[in-house]
Order: sequence, then C-alpha cells, then structure tokens
Amino acid sequence: MFCSEIAINFVFAIVARAFARYTVFTTKGLEAGTMETQGMLMDVKRFAVHDGPGIRTTLFFKGCPLRCQWCHNPEGYRARPELSFQAAKCIGCGACLAACPSGAHTSQQGAHVILRERCTACGACAAACPTGALAILGQTYTAQQAADAAARDMPFYGEEGGATFSGGEPLAQPEFALAVARLLRERGISLCIETSGYGSPQTLREIAPYTRLFLFDIKETDAQRHRAFTGVDNARILDNFRMLDDMGAKTLLRCPVIPGVNDREAHFAAIAALANTAKHVTGIELEPYHPLGLSKREQLGRQGGYALRTSLAREALEPYRAQMQALTDVPVSIS
Repeated sequence: MFCSEIAINFVFAIVARAFARYTVFTTKGLEAGTMETQGMLMDVKRFAVHDGPGIRTTLFFKGCPLRCQWCHNPEGYRARPELSFQAAKCIGCGACLAACPSGAHTSQQGAHVILRERCTACGACAAACPTGALAILGQTYTAQQAADAAARDMPFYGEEGGATFSGGEPLAQPEFALAVARLLRERGISLCIETSGYGSPQTLREIAPYTRLFLFDIKETDAQRHRAFTGVDNARILDNFRMLDDMGAKTLLRCPVIPGVNDREAHFAAIAALANTAKHVTGIELEPYHPLGLSKREQLGRQGGYALRTSLAREALEPYRAQMQALTDVPVSIS
C-alpha cells in the first residue's frame, strides 16, 4: 500500500511538471498592470481538500481587520512580513546573533530572546539558522506569480477543484485579489473565496462575478459579542452577506464553534434564521475549535487571546447540528 502511494505521488509530480513546462497561458485582453499588481501571501497550500469543492490550491492572504481571539492563523493579522521563532528547534548556536544587522537577537540566562521592536524582518537570521527555528512569514507576490502558483496543479483539479483565497482576509487586499481573480478566470481556474465578510461592498461586487463560491464565516450573530471577541461590529458583515445573496452569489456559511464564546442555542438559531432569509446558501458548516493558533502566537511573540488548549471533538457538535437542521432546510454539516 505504501509503495502504491509513492508511485501515485510520483506520477502526479511528473504530470504536473510536464504540464507546467509545456502549457502556455494566454493573458490576452488583460492589462499589464493587472499581472504586475502586488500583494502579500503568507502561504500557498497545494492539494487542499477542505477549502471548497474538489482538490484546490489555497492562497493565504496576509492581513486582516479582525482580531478573533481564537484565530488559528494569527500570522495573518498583519499585512507585512514577520519573524516566527520555534524555541524547540533552537540549538543555541548563535548564528542568528551574528547574522542580524539590527541586534534583534540576544541570549539571556541561556535562553534565546528576540527583541521584536528591533526586528525588521529582513530574513538574515532565518537564512543563517541551521535548524529552521527561525522563519519569515509573508512574501510579496505579483498577481502573475500568484496565478502561476494556482495553475501548477491544474491537471488535478478536474471539474470541481480550483483555487481558493483564504487568509488573513482576502478582501483586505482588494486590488491584488481582483487582479489574481481575473488571471484565474483567464486560465479557466475555478475560484472560491473564504472571507469574514468584513470588506468593502464595492470590492465584493467587483470580485463576485469571478467567484464560484464564497465560504462565508459567521463567527457570532450577536453584535456586542462579535465586537468583544473579534474587535469589529458584524453589521457590515451581515449587510455584505445579504448583498451577495441579492446578486445571486452562492455562499457556504462556515461557523466556528468556540467553547464558552458562541456555543449558545440562540446563536445557532440565528444562523439558521439567516440562512432561511437567503436564496443562494448552499449549506452550513460547523467547525470545531482547535488550538493551533496558540503555538503560532507564541512563535510570533504575542500574548493574550483565547487560551483553551483542548480541541473540540466533532461529536460534541452533533446536538448543535441537529438543532439547526430542525430549523432550516439548508443542509447543516460538521467539517
């Protein structure tokens, strides 16, 4: 079985390389400025299967106007490169101290300490680190480069797969997101966008025609609680959701379930009611909390935030799913 998997992956790699080498894409009709528009991504995830239908390439945009206390991608908060440090990988060799031009690295009582106020995220320390304990998160891409990254795996997309914008918040980089969306359309690549919905209505109106499906987060339906736990009001989010529905855009409501924050019957009932007011909601997904963001915050040198270190079991969400399904004809599932 193991050998078979290796053989399959080898064949996939050969096909993808040949496709990238011999396929010529046309950008006829697109302005040169569209291809050169720049933005910042923090990661490109290939062969993703949880970011929309089929096999997808997920482009993670860096920068987000929300500050969700439980966020599992806190490296997506700021729209600039940042230094990540995994202390468990550090061997105390001192290579970073010698390489850093800003004096941002020091040793205190045998422990590696980063003076983040001095760090410029130049990347010299990460390049010198022999163990990968240091890394720069965030890289500038042109729209052409981002579209090329998504096009690399076109042989595996089939009819269902394609590219997904995630983050961070894609709507926080409107010009870049729209430029990449246009290039993907030109290449025949299907696009999904995962979004908090907190963005300019104009941006959504412009990008909606290029988007097959919006994976639309509903984090909290109570306005005051939404502001308390994310830092922003949810009025714009709900208005944008209704606008997209009026435009005929398809949406999948994604609802993270955070113990002690939004695991309330009133919240789940409100989500079902919201879906019932819409005409183009394809489903509702409940997403169980996991603590991945905790270690990431530590690696970025950040304090605070939601501190639960135990994942929420999928089985724990079944009563909520059943409650919601009794209130709506829209399919409700657990991701």
